[in-house]
Amino acid sequence: MSDTPRLGIRLHGGLDPQRCVELAASAEANGFASVWFAENPMERGVLPAVAACAVATRRIELGIGVWNPYMRHPAQIAMEIGALDELAQGRAALGIGSGLAVPIKRLGIDNGRPLGALRDTFHIVRGMLRGESVTYKGSVFKVEAAKLSYKPRRPDMALLMAARGERALALCGEIADGLMISNMCPPGFTRHAAAAMRAGAEKADRATLARPARPMPTRIVHYVPCVAAANRGDAIAAIKPVLAGLLKTFWALAQKVPAAKTSLVGHSGIPEQDFAATIERLQAGSSPEAAIDQRFVDAFSVAGTAEECRNRIVAYGDTGVSDLVLTFVGLDPVANIAALGRALAPA
Repeated sequence: MSDTPRLGIRLHGGLDPQRCVELAASAEANGFASVWFAENPMERGVLPAVAACAVATRRIELGIGVWNPYMRHPAQIAMEIGALDELAQGRAALGIGSGLAVPIKRLGIDNGRPLGALRDTFHIVRGMLRGESVTYKGSVFKVEAAKLSYKPRRPDMALLMAARGERALALCGEIADGLMISNMCPPGFTRHAAAAMRAGAEKADRATLARPARPMPTRIVHYVPCVAAANRGDAIAAIKPVLAGLLKTFWALAQKVPAAKTSLVGHSGIPEQDFAATIERLQAGSSPEAAIDQRFVDAFSVAGTAEECRNRIVAYGDTGVSDLVLTFVGLDPVANIAALGRALAPA
């Protein structure tokens, strides 16, 4: 069996910075390894919360998951992550992704070349973090003599990529230091994505001399919603309304984006017609408790008693996940974090 994944918590723009500090401090006190901050268009930007957590904590890693170059120019990404890493004293981590096409297009931004944007961004950000003067003309972004005015604390900072489709996973293996996987991707997809990333890295090794200078990508950060409760039934009841909302959102996306359908359905072990029937029941007014069966809970969440959650977390190690990052969605996330921390503490 693989090693138990490092445990993190996911915070997001629906939380104000003060609440983020409270949850980050709880995660650190209970032995969690990381806090990741999800940034989405028109929600709170993550920088205030990450900066506040950097000051309030001492040990825990603080990850951006993710910044989108269509919302932040690659040069600005380098400027901000370098400064954040100074504040956090070397504890910052960076994920970069070019998804969320529809809300970004509503801002009048042409985001029609997401893979080109990622390739350009990794080139520019890496060079600037190394302290170089970067002149580069890519398919989406270009810079001329772009150089930070300060010396970044870690010129070799690892850069992770959010990816889901086959071409994106191959590109991740070619240029990134690791992979970020979103909510609503079952463990079977994670196993597939890890293999696709490795294949992309191996192909890049054969084709160029660039990869041998960098370690093969091994880090895989996976987001999953979680409820840990004293009673299993309470945990399942709490997670189902969350899954109902996520299922409707991701099912709608899957009807437009083939890679989204593959990641949602193709590796879940649940027939596509059962997804459709579940969505139909929810849209007809059935309660999440009645509409969502245990297969969906098992495929897309970590929910149950703290000990049951511990067993689910350990099982994720077999898929290749190095960091399982949990969104605590119960009524008392601080208590959930503490309970799970106790269950995972060394004997």
